[in-house]
Amino acid sequence: WALHLKNVTMSLSGQYECSFATYPYGTKAAKIQLIVKAEEEQHYVKEVRLNQTLEIPCLEDTTSENLSNYPLKWLVMENGRKEELVTKEPSHPAVYRNGSALYGQRVCLSLNNTLKIFPADITDDGRVFSCHVVCHPERVQKSSTTVRVFGK
Repeated sequence: WALHLKNVTMSLSGQYECSFATYPYGTKAAKIQLIVKAEEEQHYVKEVRLNQTLEIPCLEDTTSENLSNYPLKWLVMENGRKEELVTKEPSHPAVYRNGSALYGQRVCLSLNNTLKIFPADITDDGRVFSCHVVCHPERVQKSSTTVRVFGK
């Protein structure tokens, strides 16, 4: 017996009980506490000097989980829309989306799924890069980083 919830919101948090009559033992019941958490996105600011290598870690605070076991993607906010830069599936090489003239050959994925951009350009200043890790089909961990580029 299962309860299926769709379009889950925080208002569905609470205690749920399933009870049914059995013969000859009488009523059986089980209770479960459901806690629905809001989707969290960590946000960081990364500073880099002009023409240096910019390295942006994916999920900076995640040390216990091995990110290589999960699909992930890196996106950049450009002209009010999110553009995909890199996707990575477990045990497959990274796939680069070179549609962006701005990031085409300047982007690579390094160890620990860190996004590397070389060289840092003045057009990178203020851009927001985000990493999305699919830990479960219904749970995506996200982190976003705003870049600040400084001259020499």
